[in-house]
Amino acid sequence: GPAGAGKSSVTKAFAKRLGMLYLDTGAMYRAVTWLIQQEKIDPQDHNQIKQLLKNLKLELEPNQQVTKIIINGNDVTDAIRSPQVTSMVSVVATHRSVRDELTSQQKEIGKAGGLVAEGRDIGTAVFPNAEVKIFLTASPAERARRRIIDLQNQGFSTPSLDKLEKEIKERDEMDRSRSISPLMQASDAKELITDGMSIEQVIEEIERLFRAKIPHEVWPNPSS
Repeated sequence: GPAGAGKSSVTKAFAKRLGMLYLDTGAMYRAVTWLIQQEKIDPQDHNQIKQLLKNLKLELEPNQQVTKIIINGNDVTDAIRSPQVTSMVSVVATHRSVRDELTSQQKEIGKAGGLVAEGRDIGTAVFPNAEVKIFLTASPAERARRRIIDLQNQGFSTPSLDKLEKEIKERDEMDRSRSISPLMQASDAKELITDGMSIEQVIEEIERLFRAKIPHEVWPNPSS
């Protein structure tokens, strides 16, 4: 689904409930964006970014609270949620070298199965054969409202609601129109519009869809 639809919060909570591994692919793109900014590389400079990726060491360390993101030895778990990274991540994600590198890592992580993943192109480019696909979305106004709450909770300054909604619409358009792995709903994905729904209500609906699709004998055991 698109930016601000609640993918991270919902996916993380759903994975915990079902006892599965949570993969935040968006955090991986944010980490690379953070590194590009730290190195003061022009986000449009394909050659420099490609060179940067040659020495990339990106680690995801899941725990009960949050997946720790470490890039080239730096713990950037909190830093990648800043407005500065958010404003640039869609630009960085348009580079084929970045997408190829991170998609390859994501597919490798997914080989073992038992995985709940979220991102823009999860159901189309990364895991096209996933057993259950959800296209999680909400109106730009709802996503802007949620984003302001997230920023406030993290101690960042907040723009006006109108400005944030405009930025979300622009980011949607950039994600949909990019030539490499654009944002789109997979043909076999179930669209779930979350306006007016709590996280718990969204999780319950996804669990219902999951249990209707996956045979009982292979259900994960949350206590395992």
